[in-house]
Amino acid sequence: MHDPRFDALAKILVRYSVDVQPGWLVRIGGPPVSLPLLESLTREVIAVGGHPFVEMAPQSITELLLRHGNDDQLAYQNPVRKFAVETIDASISLWAEENTKALSNIAPARQARFSLARKPVMERFMHRATEGSLRWTGTVFPTQASAQDAEMSLSEYEDFVFHACKLHLDDPVAAWTELSKTQQKIVDFLNTKKVIRIQTPQGTDLTYGVEGRPWINCDGHENFPDGEVFTAPIEDSAEGVIHYTFPAVYNGREVDGIRLQFREGRVVEASATKNEEFLFQMLDMDEGSRILGEAAIGTNYSISQFSRNTLFDEKIGGTCHLALGAAYPESGGSNESALHWDMVCDLRDGGTLAADGEVFHRDGQFLI
Repeated sequence: MHDPRFDALAKILVRYSVDVQPGWLVRIGGPPVSLPLLESLTREVIAVGGHPFVEMAPQSITELLLRHGNDDQLAYQNPVRKFAVETIDASISLWAEENTKALSNIAPARQARFSLARKPVMERFMHRATEGSLRWTGTVFPTQASAQDAEMSLSEYEDFVFHACKLHLDDPVAAWTELSKTQQKIVDFLNTKKVIRIQTPQGTDLTYGVEGRPWINCDGHENFPDGEVFTAPIEDSAEGVIHYTFPAVYNGREVDGIRLQFREGRVVEASATKNEEFLFQMLDMDEGSRILGEAAIGTNYSISQFSRNTLFDEKIGGTCHLALGAAYPESGGSNESALHWDMVCDLRDGGTLAADGEVFHRDGQFLI
């Protein structure tokens, strides 16, 4: 039976997040398991006068290349992808995994080579998005695998996803619009500050500079669900230690108990209680992978529990996250890397955020 919540979600993504206009070429991408939402999105794009371009590839295709491709094949830069990123007007991506651990046993070096090959296309994608010639959004399609990672049944996980998207409300778009206004007040406050300090009872004490770096209001127009404000730390400014609360997941690998020591903006010491060697290999992916590309504060209080899915976990109201690797151009950052790895720190039990010495966030709540 078709879940009408997919139709509601498609309408928000097409009409609010991307705001598809008549005549636009709209890429809609996702694996076969996400077909119900792919169909809803295609129907909605047609309804507003756009041209749907659907890419549907099983998760196993990427796995085959990573397992059996030679070095040249892993590093191949597909010209079709380059053409597509120059041609489309909008992109809507569905992330849906039938096995979230499928790539866990792929050698990290092979994964790094594969990621590096896709870096130029991603950089061009983000550049077009920054200049306003390409609109994009992405969301999760609930699967059994993701539900299992979150330690929920599928029906519970579906409710979790749709609740995070505010689809349980009578007017979800109005709710996102109101969140946007609230976050803008936070952004306006932070845009006047120079130094941010994070402290937690677990031992985190980290400062980073943000002078001249704009904070971005993430209100459901790109990642969906959304709910964060972020910027790019000044590349050589991070000093101190951070203990990440939750496991960090990257390419199916879960790394737990991460502790990072920063000096002059770079990770100089790192440790983890689980998959530490994988952490080291990702830190050594390229020149920019030990530098912070993003610092953000989660503001979506419709998300309260950890799910092992970064899209949701980095938005948890009362948390912050700092990503190693590539910076988003719109936030003023210059760090380049094939890596962008978000890691989440929970502030709800005694944590504080201070800006230029003024505590503005305590125990997971804003004081401004």
